[in-house]
Amino acid sequence: MGRRILIVDDEESIRQSLSAALEDEGFQTSVAKDGREALKIVNDESPDLMLLDIWMGRINGLETLRKVKEDSPCLPVIMISGHGNIETAVKATKLGAYDFIEKPLSLDKVLLTIDHALKASQLEEENQMLRQKVAKKYEIVGKSKLITQLRRQIETVAPANSWILITGEHGTGKELVARNIHYLSLCKDQSFIDVNCAAIPEELIESELFGYEKGAFTGASGRKKGKFDLADRGTLFLDEIADMSLKTQAKILRILQEQKFERVGGSKSIEIDVRVIAATNRDLPQEIKKGNFREDLFYRLNVIPFRVPPLRERKEDIPLFIDFFLEELARESGREKKELSPEAIQLLCHYNWPGNVRELKNLVERLIIMTPGKKVDAGDIPQIFRADIEGDSGVAYGPDSAEFAAQYISSRRADTSLNEARNNFERNFIAAKLNESRGNISKTAKAIGVSRENLSRKIKSLGIEVNKRL
Repeated sequence: MGRRILIVDDEESIRQSLSAALEDEGFQTSVAKDGREALKIVNDESPDLMLLDIWMGRINGLETLRKVKEDSPCLPVIMISGHGNIETAVKATKLGAYDFIEKPLSLDKVLLTIDHALKASQLEEENQMLRQKVAKKYEIVGKSKLITQLRRQIETVAPANSWILITGEHGTGKELVARNIHYLSLCKDQSFIDVNCAAIPEELIESELFGYEKGAFTGASGRKKGKFDLADRGTLFLDEIADMSLKTQAKILRILQEQKFERVGGSKSIEIDVRVIAATNRDLPQEIKKGNFREDLFYRLNVIPFRVPPLRERKEDIPLFIDFFLEELARESGREKKELSPEAIQLLCHYNWPGNVRELKNLVERLIIMTPGKKVDAGDIPQIFRADIEGDSGVAYGPDSAEFAAQYISSRRADTSLNEARNNFERNFIAAKLNESRGNISKTAKAIGVSRENLSRKIKSLGIEVNKRL
């Protein structure tokens, strides 16, 4: 089906001739004799493009354009006029018109302009979809108190142009926070350039950051822009900044102070306007004491400090992360979304995740690939992820505890404290197993895989009443 073109002109002969010509070219057309009719058709039919005359009665073309762009900003509009001038064309362009064509109309020019406008519109739609995908990819997951506070801090700080220092363990999502700050900032349409300072060899980091001129060193066959150049008017994210040498730190400090730099092998100063966000997993005050990090650079970067909490401090977010990763991986692979059983989720909620969110994502991907069927059960979870549970309580929860795992997860989502939720689960689980073994503690201990002494202590601490039956 052809794209729909709305023709708006107060001259019936132009409406008819344009409509017939465009339909011969495979387009569908609608016509309107003034701005009011045009606005109604835009609302009812959602055309793909509008040809809009400037000089009309009732509502003129510029006023119609203004109202169209308020309600349908992505609709491409080509202005047509028999009394065009530069001032009118400039006004139309500022209001969002794609192009301006003078009468008498040349059909070839009209068709060429429509073709260009529709391609530009399609490209903008694709860019919007891509931005939505990117926004989804970098979504901050979680409803815990710590993450809610972090989101508020991002929303507050992002519109400012202040420099930011993000601290947190490996795998907590420091780059994720940096990208969210950028996408909510005034420079969101500019570049976000990330630099992993730990991954660049010391001898190459200066040329990577500042670029180089032709002949600056062996192999420099031409000029190359550095990361600061590429991030101009946007955001430069310096990840693992503590891994920079003191020499490079000194140069970074000078650039931050002067907002200009020179390429390697060059003598010309290049001015830049860059927002710098730095991140590290190290304790910078301790690194300063050791002589590994410049104190003046720390204070220059640490205008607004962010701390990204480790996953073990917000375990109530783990079920949300699991569901997010299951959806993301299913979407990327084009396969049906799998699910984890309540007892499998319960196991993962107890693990302390030294590798944080990155470790959790890797495990979910591994489980999706390696587990047959549509559901991942507790028995599919590798033994290493059970160690924290066994060491923590002395009780290893088996794969037949789905009902109580569901209660556990439900209580976690209802903002019950971690210890309370855990105790409730353990109390119900152990009581049910004792009931199955008719109150025999030795049999119960053997059934759930713990020592009798551990189980006796747990029964006493949880206040479980043991009813022995013959």
